[in-house]
Amino acid sequence: MRKFLVVLDDSRECLNAMRFAAMRAKNTQAGVEILAVIPPDEFNHWIGVGDIMREEARERIHAHFEVFAKWMRDKQGIDPELVIREGEPVAEIMAQVQEDTAIGVLVLGASADKKGPGPLVSQLSKNSGGLPIPITIVPGDLSKERLEAIT
Repeated sequence: MRKFLVVLDDSRECLNAMRFAAMRAKNTQAGVEILAVIPPDEFNHWIGVGDIMREEARERIHAHFEVFAKWMRDKQGIDPELVIREGEPVAEIMAQVQEDTAIGVLVLGASADKKGPGPLVSQLSKNSGGLPIPITIVPGDLSKERLEAIT
C-alpha cells in the first residue's frame, strides 16, 4: 500500500499538509504516516532531566497526533500511523523515506509568511534530488474548500 508521509510539528502550515495528505489518501485508497521528530537539542541536560523531557515531548506528540488522527478517521476514513524519531529533522525525514519503501509521497506545508516557506521546505527542497519519492508542498494559506477541490 502506498502511503503519504506528512510531518507533524507546531507550525500553522502543518494543518493544511495534514488535510491534504488525508484527502489524497482517501481519494487514492492510500494510507497516511505521520512523522514527528524530536530535535536532540531539547535534551542537553543532565541524564535524568533529559529523560523526563523526552517523555514529555513524546506525550505532547501523542496528544497532538490524536487530534489529527481523530479528524482523519472521522472525516476521511483514514487511520494514520505515527512514527516518532529523534535527531535533526531533515536527516530523520530523509531516513524515514529511505527506510519505509511504502511511502510514495512526502507532503510538507509551506508557510505563507514573507520570510519564506519555512525551514523544512527550504532544506528538503535542496535535498529533493536525493529522495526516491516526490515532495508535495501545500501552501499554508489555502482554504479548506480549495484543498477539497484540489484533492
